[in-house]
Amino acid sequence: MALLDIKDLNVTFATNDGEVHAVNGINLSLERGETLGIVGESGSGKSQLAFAVMGLLARNGRATGSVSFDGQQILNAPLKTLNRIRAEHIAMIFQDPMTSLNPYMRVSDQMAESLMLHHGLSKSAAVADAIRMLDAVRIPDAAGRARLYPHEFSGGMRQRVMIAMALLCQPEVLIADEPTTALDVTVQAQIMALLAELQAELGMAMILITHDLGVVAGSCERVAVMYGGRIREEGPTGPIFADPTHPYTKGLLAAIPRVDQKGDRLSAIPGSPPNMSNPPPGCAFCPRCDFALECCATERPVLTGFAPGRTRSCHVAIDTVRAGIPDTEQETAP
Repeated sequence: MALLDIKDLNVTFATNDGEVHAVNGINLSLERGETLGIVGESGSGKSQLAFAVMGLLARNGRATGSVSFDGQQILNAPLKTLNRIRAEHIAMIFQDPMTSLNPYMRVSDQMAESLMLHHGLSKSAAVADAIRMLDAVRIPDAAGRARLYPHEFSGGMRQRVMIAMALLCQPEVLIADEPTTALDVTVQAQIMALLAELQAELGMAMILITHDLGVVAGSCERVAVMYGGRIREEGPTGPIFADPTHPYTKGLLAAIPRVDQKGDRLSAIPGSPPNMSNPPPGCAFCPRCDFALECCATERPVLTGFAPGRTRSCHVAIDTVRAGIPDTEQETAP
């Protein structure tokens, strides 16, 4: 049995412009100790999927389907149950630590508050545990810096504080939502190395949500590619990066700058993401897809398996995507 099992998850938001379908029919599982990457453009539904799992959707949001943790159903569970799950079993690192940390509280007080509330520790014992965790995430002079306010830390150090707070109760699952956003390349590498080290030490599973395919390549065993609120391709990271079978995955990988290729033009996916308050009837990627068939505009492709551990959602033949030549061009080729 998977540690975290997501089945037919849907997330919708009621807005003045109508209902927005942010996440549609997602099926994912996470095994103990595994790292799963979820990638896609901004607006693809990655973060809302995580918020639904954590019970943190905005007031106008509604989630349906099933999310079970270690066999226990947690989607839309009572607040008391969710608070216990979030405190002891599933933790989350948010995108922007400056908006996630309370600017009016010292870091030590913010961290101690969680331990006092959920573990019943005294203030002194909770602060001591907080300092030990800050030391574990490589914050120099942890005892002294614990007394500082969030604005007195650099961006990279604030992210380390967020990691320390998430791991205080030693969760079994860590959801990291864009943990390296707005950090320079050197600090990004340090944060990812730290997460890998702590994951191995604590034996926890991790969901890494990002738009950075390089981070996924170096950190995740499996990857799910999302677009328009749906999974377009899923499988082991190595095979998907070496042999993408969905036009969207192929476009994302082609857009990565590479030092081993000459020329100064970067590849880009034309067009814009779909309007999820009025999604297209067929494949949401159809208007931007060079390989689109006539049926793509009206028939939504189903996520199906085609190789051990690999699935894709596309009408276009796998060999056509691999060849990189749209069907229309193949028909006219000599």
